[in-house]
Amino acid sequence: MDKKIESLCRQFGIEGDYLRYELVVNGHINTTYKVYFWRDNEEKDYILQRINTYVFKNPIAVMNNISSVTEYIRAKIKLGGISAKRYVLHYYKNVEDDNYYIIGDQGGFWRLCRYIDNSVTFNETDNLKVIEESGRAFGNFQLHLADYPVKDLHIAIPHFHNTVKRYETFKESIAKNESGRANLVKEEIAEYLKLEEISTKMYKMQRAGELPLRVTHNDTKCNNVLFDESSFENLAVIDLDTVMPGLVAFDFGDSIRFTANTCAEDETDLSKVKLDMNKYRAFTKGFIETVGKTLCQKEKETMALGAITMTVECGMRFLTDYIDGDKYFKVDHENHNLDRARCQLALAKDMINHLDEMQKIVEEYL
Repeated sequence: MDKKIESLCRQFGIEGDYLRYELVVNGHINTTYKVYFWRDNEEKDYILQRINTYVFKNPIAVMNNISSVTEYIRAKIKLGGISAKRYVLHYYKNVEDDNYYIIGDQGGFWRLCRYIDNSVTFNETDNLKVIEESGRAFGNFQLHLADYPVKDLHIAIPHFHNTVKRYETFKESIAKNESGRANLVKEEIAEYLKLEEISTKMYKMQRAGELPLRVTHNDTKCNNVLFDESSFENLAVIDLDTVMPGLVAFDFGDSIRFTANTCAEDETDLSKVKLDMNKYRAFTKGFIETVGKTLCQKEKETMALGAITMTVECGMRFLTDYIDGDKYFKVDHENHNLDRARCQLALAKDMINHLDEMQKIVEEYL
C-alpha cells in the first residue's frame, strides 16, 4: 500500500522523501489518508482522498465546484492583505492540469490537498467558544461567496434539500412498505406527516422567488471546520463535496440540528432530547454577526425556521430508510434508524416550541 500511496502523491507533483501514511477514520463517504513526506529539512503533510463515486456520480463536476469556490475564497482573503494558506483548502494538480487523478479499471478517483498545520477538528463539543467559532467559519464561507455566480455551480446531489421531494419519497416508501415495517411505526409516520407544511415552507418560498439561492456547503457539522489547535479560532471549512446552490438557512439549520442538540442523534431516552439554547446562541452569534449583513429580509425572518426544516428532513430520511429496510444509512442494530428518527422528531418539536425565542436571538445579532 505504501508504494501505491506514494505513487498517487507523485502524480500530483509532490517531491521529497516519502515517509508513511495513516488512514483517517473520520468521515463516512470518502476514503482518506494523511501522507507524510520529508523535504527541505522538514516534514510536509498532505491529505489524499479516494472519492466515493457511488455517492458522487459526477466527481469531475464536484472537483470543478471545489476548485472554483476555493479559488474564489482565496482571492477574497488575499484582498485583505493576508496569506490564504491556513484559511482555505488547496488542491494540487496533476501533469494534465486537473485537480484529480483517475486510475482505470476501478482503481479510483483521487485528489490531494495540503494539510493545514497545527489544526484540529471536533466531532462534538460542549465548548461554547468552539461552537461560536464554528458559526463564524460557516458565516465566513457564506460571506466570501455572497457575490459568487451561483448559477455556475454543478448540482452535486440532485434534490438534496428539496423537502417537497423528500416528502414524496417518504409517502412512496410508506405505500410500498417493502420491509413490512410501516405497520410498526404508524405513530411516527403520522407525526412526521403533521410537520409537512412547516417543513416544506422554505423550499416553496424559494421556488416562488421569495428566497434566493446561494452557494451553500450542505454538510455544516462542527467536524467540517478546522480550528487552530492552540487558540481554537476557526481556520478553514473542509469537506466541500456537497457545495452547490441552496438556502443559507439550511446551512445554518443543519449546524444547529447537529451542534445544539443536548444528546446524540440516536438517543433513545427522548426526555433528554432538547435544543440547548446556550449552544444555539453561541453558533448564531458567530454565524449571524459574520454573514448577517448580506442577507435579504426574508432570509433574516426564516433563519430559525431553517433549523426546524433540516431537523425534520433528517429525521424523515431516517424513518424512510427504516421503512425501506435500512438501505441507505449505516446502522449498528435493527432499530437504529428508528431511534434516530424518533430523536430528530423530539428535537424538532422542541425547536417548534422555542421558535420565537430562536428567531429573537437571530434578530439580536443582526
